[in-house]
Amino acid sequence: MTQDHLVLFTPSGKRGRFEKGTPILTAARQLGVDLDSVCGGRGICSKCQISPGYGEFSKHGVTVSEGALSDWNSVEQRYKDKRGLVEGRRLGCQATVQGDIVIDVPPESQVHKQVVRKRAEVLDITLNPSTRLYYVEVEEPDMHNPSGDLERLVAALETQWQLKDVHADFNILQQMQPILRKGGWTVTCAVHHADEGTDPQIVHLWPGLYEGTIYGMAVDLGSTTIAAHLCDLRTGEVVASSGLMNPQIRFGEDLMSRVSYAMMNPGGDKEMTRAVRDGMDALFTQISADAEIDKSLIMDAVFVCNPVMHHLFLGIDPFELGQAPFALATSNSLRLFAHQLDINIHPSARVYILPCIAGHVGADAAAVALSEAPDKSDDLVLVVDVGTNAEILLGNKEKVLACSSPTGPAFEGAQISSGQRAAPGAIEKVEIDPITKDPRFRVIGCELWSDEEGFWEAIKGSGITGICGSGIIEAIAEMRMSGLLDASGLIGSATQTGTDRCVLDGRTHSYVMYDASSTGGPKITVTNPDIRAIQMAKAALYSGARLLMDKFGVDSVDRVVLAGAFGAHISPKHAMVLGMIPDVPFERVTSAGNAAGSGARIALIDKSQRAAIEHTVRQIEKIETAIEPKFQEHFVNASGIPNSDDPFTLLRATVALPDVNFNTGGGDGAGGGRRRRRR
Repeated sequence: MTQDHLVLFTPSGKRGRFEKGTPILTAARQLGVDLDSVCGGRGICSKCQISPGYGEFSKHGVTVSEGALSDWNSVEQRYKDKRGLVEGRRLGCQATVQGDIVIDVPPESQVHKQVVRKRAEVLDITLNPSTRLYYVEVEEPDMHNPSGDLERLVAALETQWQLKDVHADFNILQQMQPILRKGGWTVTCAVHHADEGTDPQIVHLWPGLYEGTIYGMAVDLGSTTIAAHLCDLRTGEVVASSGLMNPQIRFGEDLMSRVSYAMMNPGGDKEMTRAVRDGMDALFTQISADAEIDKSLIMDAVFVCNPVMHHLFLGIDPFELGQAPFALATSNSLRLFAHQLDINIHPSARVYILPCIAGHVGADAAAVALSEAPDKSDDLVLVVDVGTNAEILLGNKEKVLACSSPTGPAFEGAQISSGQRAAPGAIEKVEIDPITKDPRFRVIGCELWSDEEGFWEAIKGSGITGICGSGIIEAIAEMRMSGLLDASGLIGSATQTGTDRCVLDGRTHSYVMYDASSTGGPKITVTNPDIRAIQMAKAALYSGARLLMDKFGVDSVDRVVLAGAFGAHISPKHAMVLGMIPDVPFERVTSAGNAAGSGARIALIDKSQRAAIEHTVRQIEKIETAIEPKFQEHFVNASGIPNSDDPFTLLRATVALPDVNFNTGGGDGAGGGRRRRRR
């Protein structure tokens, strides 16, 4: 009898069992995994590149042994010889299943590539970069007054620009003399000023007057996506922005899965460090190409990241972050050279990494604090950076509290039956008619609603492929408002809800949002397991916020700021109906966009803000949710929609939430009731 083996795909999380010898491309197609191929599986197009993962994946309950895929073959070797293939990658049409295997589909192999939504916000930033350009005229050498070329260059910077105690990076000595002579003893110097009290450093020279510019990169290194903004250091403007999926996602979608991977696989931390650094270097190369600039003109970079990403990016084993008391190797800010992190930009480029706040409240939360400044607020503001790991700040001029909450990847569309990352074709906005119970929706890449003229023509290129995080949030909230879903999270039957869109699905029900299965298209449903996944995520988020409110001694906040790429796309009403955030008037809920990325840009463009955030972080009071008894109590209550204990009075005064209960013990025979005890 043929033994079937488990094949699990990331980042989608889709899995299935397949016979030994099944091509990975075939498995992907049968599971509906987004793996590209245009050559019919002949190993010609290379669109189906995949990255197999080996070792123990505790989150997925699978251990992958060497030999889980077929041996490297001549077709793959021929392609590698002719066009090159990233080390460790295989062709999905050639590699076949030989055992249980975890397969990562890199972004470039996905038909519907993710739209990285961490755009650059418009900010009013004081222009004070750490690296600046200075044009100087240098005295020529004189036998009667002997001195080195460097000493005369340094003297010129002092007399002409009042820069004292200037030093030069070693690489300047190797190139300085021919540049001085080529420029006729006039040069433009790029000088790095790290901090007040430190000596300036010459990092680059151009002969004569250099009329171009130099650049810096502000990077938000998230657990799911990496977003970077290329900034002109002479004007402060964002020249180009881009992002990519964090290559570490194949080792686990949430942070603790990656910590577990490092714990259970010798060298696993180094593997993940290498993956994220390679991804970072590729992103810098891509943005430079998009902006049509020489990558060596990038002379400064600022990074923000959560503590696990912080350690893995720096090459530090995150073992201690996986267990109490969650000790960081360092919580201080760091000033490094880019080459120390294997980032191939200017040889003397500097890197600044913002300080971390606590073991699970990282430099990204510090960047949010820098961008949103809750410590300068007159009213009490709750700032929530929504992501795989949510960072939460609560405060005003009196004090600021901070915590993190492990929401998991459900908000990103993972662990959802029809879920996917934000990509063209993904449903992102939903409305359900409370009378007919029929939905209408919008998909990424099209501004029209599905019931508007021209919609189907407009989406021909992408089709409808699934539902992303903001879409599933709105769908569940709309189901609650239209009486399809009760407060406990149960979907009613067709009889109970009055619509045949509610179909029996095992022992519970699912809501059919879109069904093109008759023509070979997808069937997009919202299932009860989907709702459970979102309930767990939103309960973790709300519980963290409620815990900070307890510590502050308040039962309400004045306003809420939703930060993060995902937070920017959440409707305040739907977030409130779901019970993700505390009860406040809708107009008091605002979006800050990618506040962590904005904080990184502030620190890049205005170096004085680096000292400011270092001071602010020392004043923030850190709350560790893992050791707070009340967190679990809040979590249980927050599992209700919107909440089983907090009244949400302001919400209920504005939005009618039907008083329905579908836990009837199977009263209508629809399969949605209690499980019968076996005898």
